[in-house]
Parts: sequence; structure tokens; C-alpha cells
Amino acid sequence: MIPITLEQKTSLITKGGQEERHELLAVEAPFKVFLNDEQIGTSMVLPTALEEFGVGFLFGQGYIGKREEVKEVYVCDEGKISVYADVENVTPKEVIITSGCGGTGKISRDMLEGAFEPLQDFEISFNEIERFVLAVLHKSDLGQRTHCVHSCGFWSEGRLTAFYEDVGRHNAVDKVIGAILLGKFSPKGAIYTTGRLTSDMVLKCARIGIPIVMSRTAPSSLGLAIARRAGVTLLSYVRPHRVNCFHACHRVLKG
Repeated sequence: MIPITLEQKTSLITKGGQEERHELLAVEAPFKVFLNDEQIGTSMVLPTALEEFGVGFLFGQGYIGKREEVKEVYVCDEGKISVYADVENVTPKEVIITSGCGGTGKISRDMLEGAFEPLQDFEISFNEIERFVLAVLHKSDLGQRTHCVHSCGFWSEGRLTAFYEDVGRHNAVDKVIGAILLGKFSPKGAIYTTGRLTSDMVLKCARIGIPIVMSRTAPSSLGLAIARRAGVTLLSYVRPHRVNCFHACHRVLKG
């Protein structure tokens, strides 16, 4: 099993002098993603929830669109994720490079320009938002120890349904989307990320049918434009006692 942290020696330098310390680092490792034995891409990723990541990555690149298409997923410690799916076209797609990093900051043109399917019917109360945010932040032990990962959670049926972390904000969201495509839970709920909501972040959530997208930070102008096109409720600067709703506030209930 690949470790997700490494301890490294550092030198702490202050005005008073210098001392040796040890710090815990989050592991960032390259993984190649294959679809039906054809390599689609490579991404730098925290080596956890790699099955979910592989499927979510392929969804974001426009190769997989439905849960029923995914048949098997295999992960090799040598840096390979093999996804087998009932899809005919595995030829390279035209992609648009976005503001992301780590290899997942790109989306297929088909995903960006195609019509949106109806979103899942879901509402969330203000009290649930508070519980949701606190649950994600308190669960992030790796974040507290390394200060080097983004967290992403999913809320449905009045509880934290899923929680994932990664060195990349895109990767953490891809893991949630991959879990949905693997049938672990329904997209009928809300997603919360500690990363900013740029175009591809909002787009992937909208395409999978998630109606409420929340972030600790800000959206970009195109992220907001996509939320408006898709009808997504876009909540930013989310804190336990406040939210900033940029679009479709009707899904946020008082109390």
C-alpha cells in the first residue's frame, strides 16, 4: 500500500536562531488512468480512493457519462488505474485547459457546450449547512497534520454521506463524482469543497446532477455562468453561520 504521508526533516529559522524539526508531508504521486486498456491521461494525486478518482477523472474528461457504464476498476500500486466500461469511443477528445493543476484542470468541449440534464430534487436547511461544514472540517485530520490537502464532502439524507481529500481540489471533487458513478450514493444532495469554484469544478457537479454546490472560497465568473445555465444552487464563502448565495437560493431553507 502506498503511504499518504512522509516525514521530512526541516530547519526552522527565526530571529532567535535555527533548530531542526520534523514535518509531515502529504504524498503526491503520478497515476496513469486507463479506459479499456487505452491510456487517457496522468494526474498527480493523493493515493487514496483511487478507484473513485479514476472513474471521476474519466467522467470529467467526457468518456463516462452514466453509472451503468462502469463495469470494473483495478488499481496497481505502481501507478496505474484501469477502468473498464461499456463505452464505444475511447479516442482522444478535444479538451479545454482550465485554471486547474495536477492534470485534471481540463474538460472536454462536449461537456462544456452540451445541454444540461435536469438536476436532482433536493433542498438543504441552514442548520444542515452548519452541520455539514463542521463535519467536513472536523473530519480532515490529514489537513490538520499536513496543511497540504483539499477536502470535499457530500451531504444527503441529513448526514455526511462521503468525505474525500486530495492535494488537488479537482481530484477531491472527482473522487466524490467517481463514488456516485460507482453506485455508493445518489447525486441527490449537496457537495462542499474547500477549493474555489472555477468553471470545471461547477460543470462536473452539474453534469452528474448535483443540485447544490458549496465552497469555503469563491466562484469564478465562468463558474457562476455555468451554475446559471444548469440551474445549480451556488453557495460560496460558506461558514457554519453564514453563506453567500450567488444563484438559485430557493434550495436553501431557513431553520
